[in-house]
Amino acid sequence: MKVAIVTSDGDYVDQHFGRARYYKIYEIEAGKITNVEMRQRGVGHHAPEETHEHKTIDHKAPHGTDAASQNKHAQMAVEISDCKALIAGGMGRGAYDSFKSAGLDVILTDYSWIEEAITAYMENKIENLYEKRTH
Repeated sequence: MKVAIVTSDGDYVDQHFGRARYYKIYEIEAGKITNVEMRQRGVGHHAPEETHEHKTIDHKAPHGTDAASQNKHAQMAVEISDCKALIAGGMGRGAYDSFKSAGLDVILTDYSWIEEAITAYMENKIENLYEKRTH
């Protein structure tokens, strides 16, 4: 099983999913980490091919839920389609819903150090703070 954690430096869980530069991917088998890799995000604010073009925004739709955002989230989900879970410090509702729809277990956490977050995940002690933050 693989778990993706968003990060900009490889050490800390990024607190803003959309601004993270990388996914740090942990492969876990029989309760042990068997492989770790860094993947550069191909889609998002800091993606290599990201442009800052002016685009039409649907101001009636909540942030991140318009069609263009949903398309971008779907592309992001493909980048980690081999993962079971995604851990981030924070994420908007549109992205959260998109990743959940793609079949990922999405966890928003207060852990800042990646090693603590992945250990808590493996020990089934990580708390998903999404509900607390949105209600």
